Amino acid sequence: MSGRLFAVVGPSGAGKDTLMQAVRAARPGVVLARRVITRPTEAGGEDFEGVDEAEFARRMTAGAFVLHWRAHGLRYGVPGAVRADLAAGRDVLFNGSRAGLAEAAAAFPALRVLHITARPEVLAARLAARGRECADQIGARLARADLVLPGLPAGVAVTEIDNSGPLDGAVAMLLAALQPDSGTR
Repeated sequence: MSGRLFAVVGPSGAGKDTLMQAVRAARPGVVLARRVITRPTEAGGEDFEGVDEAEFARRMTAGAFVLHWRAHGLRYGVPGAVRADLAAGRDVLFNGSRAGLAEAAAAFPALRVLHITARPEVLAARLAARGRECADQIGARLARADLVLPGLPAGVAVTEIDNSGPLDGAVAMLLAALQPDSGTR
């Protein structure tokens, strides 16, 4: 039995990492893919491996990533270990890019998309509170907040989850989306 791959996407500040951690706490068998990012590890936020541009390029050339993309001036990669987890029947969630979904769906035709959103004022408050970006960077992230999902191949399941309110409600919606028969547009 193969595991399922879920791309958790949405604007910065929507709470993707918070929701993923809550799902992991509720369903310990779910794997959260640990991304490789060209950002210093001490920058905080999600659990990720920070590397410099040269190391990222070396790994990319060596085929170490099943998916990779550039966003917000950084490079992101999902390690190849994801394939072993899927082959072992484990469900895997990765924090992905809306702009990279078509490529992800081409690489993983059974991909499921969990699109996390939040109201603009909620996004702005969360971005300011995390303290990682300056006002201009926050503005740039907010300008991309309403980016629509790209056209995806038929059969790619998309679940919309609004995380503007209490966390418990969004976690319940996400857990429901992980059920074997859920995840339709």
